[in-house]
Amino acid sequence: MDRENRRVISKEYFGKDRLAEHHFRSFNSFLNRGMQQVVDEKETIETDIGDKEGEEPVFVELSDVRVVTPRVREADGSEELLYPQEARLRNITYSAPVFMEMSIVKGEEGEERVVDKTETKVGRMPIMVGSDKCNIAGFSDEELIEIGEDPADPGGYFIVNGSERVLMTSEDLAPNKILAEYDTKYGDEIQVAKTFSQRRGYRALVLTERTRDGLLEVSFPSVSGSINFVTLVRALGLESDEEIVHRVSDDPEVVKYMLENLEAAEVQTEEEAIEALGKRVASGQGKNYQLKRANYVIDRYLLPHLHEEGVEEEETRINKAYYLCRMAEACFELALGRRESDDKDHYANKRLKVSGDLMKDLFRTALNKLARDVKYQLERANMRNRQLSVNTVVRSDVLTERLEHPIATGNWVGGRSGVSQLVDRTDFMGVLSHLRRLRSPLSRSQPHFEARDLHATQWGRICPSETPEGPNCGLVKNFAQAMELSQNIEDEQGLKRQLDSMGVEGIPGLQGQGHDQPADD
Repeated sequence: MDRENRRVISKEYFGKDRLAEHHFRSFNSFLNRGMQQVVDEKETIETDIGDKEGEEPVFVELSDVRVVTPRVREADGSEELLYPQEARLRNITYSAPVFMEMSIVKGEEGEERVVDKTETKVGRMPIMVGSDKCNIAGFSDEELIEIGEDPADPGGYFIVNGSERVLMTSEDLAPNKILAEYDTKYGDEIQVAKTFSQRRGYRALVLTERTRDGLLEVSFPSVSGSINFVTLVRALGLESDEEIVHRVSDDPEVVKYMLENLEAAEVQTEEEAIEALGKRVASGQGKNYQLKRANYVIDRYLLPHLHEEGVEEEETRINKAYYLCRMAEACFELALGRRESDDKDHYANKRLKVSGDLMKDLFRTALNKLARDVKYQLERANMRNRQLSVNTVVRSDVLTERLEHPIATGNWVGGRSGVSQLVDRTDFMGVLSHLRRLRSPLSRSQPHFEARDLHATQWGRICPSETPEGPNCGLVKNFAQAMELSQNIEDEQGLKRQLDSMGVEGIPGLQGQGHDQPADD
């Protein structure tokens, strides 16, 4: 290839549109689909109105949400378009109004009637400079210069109170994937299979552990300690010994291990298993409450990613039992030396959360806060016998505050800090480097030698030389120049149906990971 062609290709590849493209694509996807998905998850806001006798129940239905382009409200009440440079100079936030269609509904199920249906402004959403909703999107270089913008500026950051803030891409272990390894405290005597089960922003660690005496135990959130594996799968609907063994493995050596577990089992039926679980999760309570709590815990906290809307509870539970059997098989295979311990630092086992994913987490908590406020305002208006209307019960500063404050401070939902940082404006290369940086959630004060090492699978994805000296070495990394992030899997159910039609079996509740992944995995 001659020099001229090489120059053309490199100019195309490192053009300003591509350097922060992963931020734009992720944020645009959040605006176009992610926000609506979060609203659809919420769907309704329940209230306590109707608890008294003779009072009609009231709830709020949420439907379409939309964002316009950034505006600024002047002192005289007029609204005008806001450009990034003006936001910087005036120390204001480059944000756009968010509108949502809400309906106040009265009456019992089957005879509901809409009292008020309105599209109302629910708050303001900070907008990424250069994204589809940005006022300078599609401007020519001359137009940008005219309004005081730098045509070479890559965008990909937010402006909050006049400060430019970039959201750091964060690296995490892949959710909904079984990883088998030895327990580090006890060497290779104890084998563990773990899954970070994730659904709608809730992340639960589920561990299946093979102890020194060969018995399997499972631990998951909201249950202290661990539960016997056979007890748990029986509670989920796998009752017979034959079916449990068959679902784990047909290998004679694994079957031998499983028979040891079945001989040590304390319960034989589904009812007994749920009773035993109830005694663990609600000890000292009445029997009815124990059963209710046990059912709630296994539906809500055990492998939440397998919970699907509109699917029968029995089917969901049996899928969870099959998944636990796969985890058990991974433990046994590790004990028999049939498989290697999974490498946490392999890039196929990582997922990257970019701007859109981070904003989705933020919007979900902001919407929940707004829902609680709307519930409170409705109940107050009802108590004072006022006319119930959407516009009077929605306070737009509730959502706005919850969206702007974390970007301004970097303190994100889930207790993470340093997620948003001031853009490094030392020089042009500093800006590009900052936009293409990613950080690990691991603690800076711990050694974590393997995590800091250069891993072979980072080839072509992570720059081998650009990492800071000192405590952040190897934990704060940068993308390689020609790296490109793959798109999310949007249609999970479509993918599942496609695999079913091709005859793929044994993938209970297959989920798309829902996170960006380095492209050439």
